[in-house]
Amino acid sequence: MASVEKRLDRVNVLFTSVGRRVELIRAFRKAYAELGLHGSIVGTDIDPLAPALQEVDRYYMVPALSDEGYLPTVADICKQDSIQLIFPLIDPDIPVLAQGRERLESGGARLTSLSAPEATTANDKWLTHELFRSIGVPAPRTWPGAPDEDFEFPLYVKPRIGSAGRGGQKVEDRASLEHALRQIPQAIVQEYLSGPEITNDVICGADGRVWAVVSRQRIEVRWGEVAKGVTIGNGEIIEACVKIAEGLKAKGPITVQCLMREGQPYFTEVNARFGGGLPLGIAAGVPSPQWYLSEAAGIPVAAPALGTYKTGLYLTRYDESYFLDESEYSDAESHRL
Repeated sequence: MASVEKRLDRVNVLFTSVGRRVELIRAFRKAYAELGLHGSIVGTDIDPLAPALQEVDRYYMVPALSDEGYLPTVADICKQDSIQLIFPLIDPDIPVLAQGRERLESGGARLTSLSAPEATTANDKWLTHELFRSIGVPAPRTWPGAPDEDFEFPLYVKPRIGSAGRGGQKVEDRASLEHALRQIPQAIVQEYLSGPEITNDVICGADGRVWAVVSRQRIEVRWGEVAKGVTIGNGEIIEACVKIAEGLKAKGPITVQCLMREGQPYFTEVNARFGGGLPLGIAAGVPSPQWYLSEAAGIPVAAPALGTYKTGLYLTRYDESYFLDESEYSDAESHRL
C-alpha cells in the first residue's frame, strides 16, 4: 500500500457478539500495526466466557438481543468509546442494528452491515432466493413450503430464517418431507444439490464498490463454521457475487454461499457479515481488516483487480484454550451493562 498522509491516526472498532472470533480480532490487531494506526478494539457479548473477549482491548456484557435495552446499550457504547466502525458478527444482530442505524451512527460511527430493507431480505432465505431470481443469479429450485409443481427427491428443507446450517435436513420421500415441514413450520424447500459448497467473502467499501471476492471451498464444517477449506478461483462466481452485492446495496462485508453442480454455481444464501472462514481469505492475499481500517482513517484503499488472490491455499483449524480463575470470571461479569 502506498504511503499517504493519514487523515486520522486513531480508529476504534466495535464487534458485536464476538463469540469465538479470536482469529478475526487478531487479524484486525495485526492490521493496526501494519498501518501504524492507533485505536481500540471493543467487543460485546452476553457470555462472560466468550473466547474472543480475551483478545479485545475492552468489552461489555450486554443485554440479550431480544431485550429492549440491547440497542440503546450498543448506541451508548459507540458514543462512550468513540467508535468509528461497527461490525456485527452473528446474523440475528444484523436486522436489529440496521433498524437502529440512525441512533448508532449519530455519534460518528459507521455500521458496516446492510440497510434495514436489505437486511430483512438477507435474513430471510425465501426473500434472498427471490432476489437471486430478480437479478439473474442461478439458484436451486425453491418453494416457500411444500412444492406445488413437479419435482424430484431428494429435497432439502431448512428454516426461512436461521444461520450456521441449523435445522436443515435432507428428505428422500414425501413422508419425510411432510415430517420435516411439521418440524419446521416456517420453512423453504429446495432441490438437493450434492456438489461442493463454496463460501465467498465479498468485501465491499462504504461507497458500495466491491473490493474483493474470495471463494473458499468447504472441506469440513464444525458447528456451521469451516474447519478445513481451500481457496479456489471461478470467474462466474465472482461475477454473480458482484451482482448480489449490488442488489443488496452492500457497503461492508457479506458472505455468499453457493453449491456447485456440473461446474455451475447455484446460489443459496447471504450472511451480511464477515464469514467464519475469513482468515483464509486474508492469508490468500485479501487484507480486508487493513482495508476497512484504512477507509475509516481516510487512507485510499488500493484493492487489486477482482480475483487477485492465491488459489489452492488450504486452511486447517484447531482449538485453543483460555483459562480464567474465579476473580477473572467475576471481573467479566462486572462488565455487564
